[in-house]
This record gives sequence, C-alpha cells and structure tokens, in this order.
Amino acid sequence: MSIPRRYPLLALLAAGALTLSACGSTPEASGGQAPQSPAQDTEAVEQDTLEVLASFYPLEYVVQQVGGDLVSVSSMTPEGADPHDLELSPRQVRTVSEADVVVYLSGFQAAVDEAIVSREPEHLLDTAQAARLVPYTGGGDLHDHDHGDDEHAEDEHGHEGEEHAEDEHGHEGEEHAEEEVAEEEHAADGEVLDPHFWLDVERLAAVGHEVARVLGAAAPEHAQTFLDRADALEADLSSLDQEFAEGLAQCERGIVVTPHAAFGYLLDRFGLQHVGIAGIDPETEPSPARLREIGDVVREHGVTTIYAESAVNPQVTQILARDLGVDTGVLDPIETLAEDMTDYREVMESNLAALRAGLGCA
Repeated sequence: MSIPRRYPLLALLAAGALTLSACGSTPEASGGQAPQSPAQDTEAVEQDTLEVLASFYPLEYVVQQVGGDLVSVSSMTPEGADPHDLELSPRQVRTVSEADVVVYLSGFQAAVDEAIVSREPEHLLDTAQAARLVPYTGGGDLHDHDHGDDEHAEDEHGHEGEEHAEDEHGHEGEEHAEEEVAEEEHAADGEVLDPHFWLDVERLAAVGHEVARVLGAAAPEHAQTFLDRADALEADLSSLDQEFAEGLAQCERGIVVTPHAAFGYLLDRFGLQHVGIAGIDPETEPSPARLREIGDVVREHGVTTIYAESAVNPQVTQILARDLGVDTGVLDPIETLAEDMTDYREVMESNLAALRAGLGCA
C-alpha cells in the first residue's frame, strides 16, 4: 500500500526541480544577457592584442618587453637557427602583410628585406637608424698596438681596430655621436655595416623607444603604456650596463678573440679589443693566413682564452686554442636564444661571467 502513495510525491518533487531549473536558466531572470563563457572571454582578449612579427630574437625580446601582454610577438628566425642566412617560406612571407606590426633590421637578412618590399606592411619599423650602426672594418689587427695589462683603457680601442681618442670609451658613450655620424656617411660609400648592435645595451634601449612609438601608432589607446614600458626597459638595461662596467673595470688582459666579428659594439663600449677569427658571417672559413695572424696576436699579447660561440661549430676554436696552448671559453652573440637560457638579460650576464674569467678581471 505504501508504493502507490510514493509516486505522487516523487512527481511533485521532480516538477518543482524542473521549474526552479528553468527559472534559473532564463537570461531575463538574471537581469538581461547570459554571462560569457571563458572561451568567449579569451577570444575578446585576443582581439585586442597586436600581432607583431620580429625578424630575429633580440628584436623579439624588445617587443616583448615594451608590448607586454598587449602584444603577441613571433620571430621570423626559428629558435636555434642562424639569422644571417635566413630563408623564408611562402607562408612566412605572407605573415609579413598579415601582422599588425613588423620590426626588422635592414641589410641584415636579405630574405626579410625582400619580403618587406613585396608585402609592404602598414606598421613597419626598421631599427637600423635607432641602432646607429657603424662600419665593419675587418676583424682587428693588433700587432702594432701596445696593450698593457691594466692600461688598455688608455689605448686606441676602436671597433674592429678603428682609432678613437682616449676619452671616448666612457660607460655612457656620449663622445661617440659625432664620429658615428661620420662613420655612417662613410659606410654609405659601400662599406658593410656591423649589424650586431644589440650587444650594446644603450643602442638596444634606443630601439626600445622606437618600438614603443610604432606600437603606439598601431594601438593609440595603449600608446602611453608602451612608452612607460620602454622607459622601464631602458632602466633595466642601464642597470645591466653598470654591471658590465663594474665587472670589466679591472682586468689583467684586454683582448677578446671570438669565432666571428659579433662583439665589437659590446667590447668597444668597455675599452676592450675585439679580434674575430672570421668576419661578420659566422659561416665564413678563416684562411690559413688569418689563423697565423690570430696566433701571432695571442702570443704577442698574452691572450689566455679563445672564445667559442654557443651557436657556432667550436671545432676551429678548439683546434686553434689547443695548438696555441690556451684555454677556451664560450660567448653568446644572442642572435638566437640559447636553449638553456631564459632571455636576453640572462645571456648577457652569462657573457659577463665568461669575459671576466677569460680576461682575469678582479
């Protein structure tokens, strides 16, 4: 007899639950529109994000720092690839016109230059002018220079052997401006410009401000945010610059031998001599005469360390160091991001440690 009485009760409970459920799911009952799903929220955020294309890692890093979460940045140069010899697929070329902003360095990657010309992106930044590139002059001939152990700051420390006055190697670099203008005019006559400006943090900070300007033109509502972030990047890079100035202030040796001529801007800034075994292109094979010249420099000036590079086959460096009876170290030109490094700053700090070890810095 109890079973028949249970059915009406269950039916009433079920009906009540359905009624409550229906009331709770009606948009009008909650005051209008239904709430967006998490997927819809994500899509809305993505629509407000600038799509930025950088031609290689250091420029990608600057865009990341200046743009923050307001940009989505990708690099044309794959991780671990040599940017000097970059080739672009048809799909990569199309992305040049699809991106909201494109940041590149003219004259460094021929494939990128060609893609820029053919696709004509609306918001484009060529970083060459802000970077104040100077001519590459051949790799550093040091036979006729007298480099004392702790007196290298008083010698002529031009980039790749260029002549500069004694007071032109200050930490801030104010005295270079007029000479750099003359060098750029001279480079217009056919000389090759050294593209590796990003190893000089002052030049990289200047590029950061230009990136802020172009991002602001593409998204005016965020222009001030980009300017503020560029100022923050400059402050951080100035702190890094101070670390280098202090870390390289007192060194027993002042000559740095590397596989290719990528470190001129960095070393010239701190009064050090740079000798590249090869030229600007890391794939260039040094001639036997060049190797003999490097050997003479090492012996004459008491060089105790020859540096390999993280992204270059170390065989030539290792053989040369073994034949000369000196040690090897590793420097990273940061043309691409090393797998075990987090970002530009960490790689630069690693470079500072390597330089201090090889040069015998106090």
